[in-house]
Amino acid sequence: MIDFENKSVFKLKQNDKYADKVKDLLLDDEQIVDAFKSMRDGVIFTNKRIIAINVQGITGSKKDFTILPYKNIVAYSVETSGTFDIDSELEIYFSAVGKVRFEFTGKTSMLSISKIISSHCL
Repeated sequence: MIDFENKSVFKLKQNDKYADKVKDLLLDDEQIVDAFKSMRDGVIFTNKRIIAINVQGITGSKKDFTILPYKNIVAYSVETSGTFDIDSELEIYFSAVGKVRFEFTGKTSMLSISKIISSHCL
């Protein structure tokens, strides 16, 4: 599993093509809602869970997939971008894992991400 406490913060930008990395992991009734990518790592939001991908090694052929089910979310915090600070942040608190933090660059719609999480944990 990705060590979210010791790993540097993901700097993510929306990238729909990155979702292809998890297509073989999806359940029959599972759909991708949004996909984000940093340099090599990424995060996929589905209608059932969050999948964090940590690409390892020089060639990038080794990947760690951390599955974060919405049902284990205890609380979350969304910080939208502002005039001078264009980055947005998402902090999610899971019952067994603790705090997971993602940072998004550009004009990411934090409201849509918030609605996805709220619809599953409220």
